[in-house]
Amino acid sequence: MLRPLYRCLLRLHPSGFRRRFADEMLSIFDHSVGKPAALRLLVDGLLSLARQWALRPEFWHELSPAQQPAADGIPAFYTLDPFRPRAGAVIHGLVLSTALFCLTCFAIRYSWIHILHVNIPAVQFDSLRSMQPSAGASATLERPTVPPRWQDKAPIALSTASHSAPVAVAMQNRALQPSATHASETLGSESPERSGRSPELLSTTPVPQAPLQPYVGTRVDQPQAPQPKPQGATSAMIRAVAEDVKLDAAERQRVIDGAIANLTKYYIYPDVAQTMADALLAHENSGDDDAATDGEVFADLLTRQMRDVSHDRYVMMVYSTVTKPENPPPSLEDVSRYRKEMEENNCTFEKVKILPHNIGYLKFNEFPDASICGTTVAAAMASLNHADAIIFDLRDNPGGYANMVALIATYLFDHPTHLNDFYNRSEHSTEQSWTHPPVPGNRLADKPAFVLTSLSTFSAAEGFSYDLKMLKRATLVGETTSGRGHVGMGHRIDDHFTIRVPGIRVVNPISKTNWEGTGVEPDVKVKAADALKTAEKLAERRLQKK
Repeated sequence: MLRPLYRCLLRLHPSGFRRRFADEMLSIFDHSVGKPAALRLLVDGLLSLARQWALRPEFWHELSPAQQPAADGIPAFYTLDPFRPRAGAVIHGLVLSTALFCLTCFAIRYSWIHILHVNIPAVQFDSLRSMQPSAGASATLERPTVPPRWQDKAPIALSTASHSAPVAVAMQNRALQPSATHASETLGSESPERSGRSPELLSTTPVPQAPLQPYVGTRVDQPQAPQPKPQGATSAMIRAVAEDVKLDAAERQRVIDGAIANLTKYYIYPDVAQTMADALLAHENSGDDDAATDGEVFADLLTRQMRDVSHDRYVMMVYSTVTKPENPPPSLEDVSRYRKEMEENNCTFEKVKILPHNIGYLKFNEFPDASICGTTVAAAMASLNHADAIIFDLRDNPGGYANMVALIATYLFDHPTHLNDFYNRSEHSTEQSWTHPPVPGNRLADKPAFVLTSLSTFSAAEGFSYDLKMLKRATLVGETTSGRGHVGMGHRIDDHFTIRVPGIRVVNPISKTNWEGTGVEPDVKVKAADALKTAEKLAERRLQKK
């Protein structure tokens, strides 16, 4: 049975090879003993076939008379010339090897991110992240790092009670509280590190800006040690590194009294603030704090005591060896650097394109300051203006400025719409956030909208998702968001201790609450990696019904 297969295999060889070796190879096969030997010869024949057709082009031609078998019929064997691939084969081999290498790297990275769900953090740089103005409620907003753990960058910024609109510059490793003498018309929060991979946008139509409240602060699990001051900070900043000092009972008492005073005045919920104050006093009276003579250890101890009774991961005590002024103003260099960074990164707008079935797709990786990035938004939305549906991808968006939330939401409504309120507990004041007047020529106000979410969706990105869900203006697809609906503020106790207290609450006018602690639940729950495909199918069905 194997002999016919072997003969067919020989017929597939180049004609020159068959004339020279076919009879000899068939004779060897006929004299083989046992089925295993015949199978080995069959495998050898397959390898020979692959080699002759792929690597030995000389066998495609007729053999020279000198190479013909002897007339007496005795098998004759000749030594083949060493194999020397042509120059063209070397080039083809290099191209093929490079393509296989790139494909392998892509497959490994794809499997990490989309199959194993391994999160690859971005490289961190010591550079300015964003400007952070504040109005009415003077809150310093920090940004989250990579999930699953969100951490603060200490030292925490200092607070102010001014009703003016002061400006603050949020540094990568330190949030600086604004000076009351520097006014601004925009509000926001610190921006994360992001790579600029955005396509160029054509339109530069300016969009009117409106002052809005800042969004929520950083999700934290534990305090971090103070980081060095980033390059470009104001020259007025005073840096005095204190030597290691042992805390005595009087110093610990002063810090605890300061913490209680700030909790009582600023914390979102007065009853919870009183519970934390009672817990701090109880631990002090029982001597639980006596062994904490190191500043950082004492700060961590107070943080645990407050969180144990409040179950609020965002209240914390921070110790810093760096002494700085109350309200360091931002420098022109800081503002210029942030503006330049946004220009280079296309304001973190990564993808703007039209998908099949005329579905618009917009992926942006933070909500930058609208006063700087308004023209980029106008260009992006103009390129999607003729889409029949639109998808906002916020799966990698950790938030930013509230004025950008209002600006982008404006394109989804044909009239000014109330998005949310910011309630400041210490001032007992509320500030509202609305969309802008309709954009002339905008055609997206009545088109189906979808928002992609994940666990990495945070802060202002959660606010954008929650507002559209409550207004029934968009369908949320993906995973439940991280869950941060309060604004954290830093309040200085002395030169080295600062307490961070959530003091501003975002309140939706429809639900009368927010997403704090629970996150924003999507309308269609799927894995974040599958959210885009799911949203595309939903959009196609919606368009087919129309």
